[in-house]
Amino acid sequence: MPANHRQYLAYNSENFLKWGENIGDNALLVIKNFLYMHKIERQGYKSCVSLMRLADRYSTNRLEQACGTALTYTPSPSLKNIATILKNGLDKVKVKPPSLQSDTSHGITRGAAYFRGGKEKC
Repeated sequence: MPANHRQYLAYNSENFLKWGENIGDNALLVIKNFLYMHKIERQGYKSCVSLMRLADRYSTNRLEQACGTALTYTPSPSLKNIATILKNGLDKVKVKPPSLQSDTSHGITRGAAYFRGGKEKC
């Protein structure tokens, strides 16, 4: 086996999971997703290594934030999602959770008088 292919034999799930624990909870969830979404765990190793390279390129803090941002969009983010978030700097933007209350500050709601059916017209 060529030397550049032998490095893949040293990879195992425990090492990736330990690395994910050191980065943070969001990165650990993404690593688990990469490892367990395939029938064979080894199929997820390439994605895990690519995620490690993203941490080297940007930083571990930014990677953790990007994983958190990606997890707010989908429960199983892809490597491309996380790379795009890092590339565009979306990990630095605070994601505001959607509010359950309607915003009536725009003045487009008709109000109770409209629906009473009385003589009042808007």
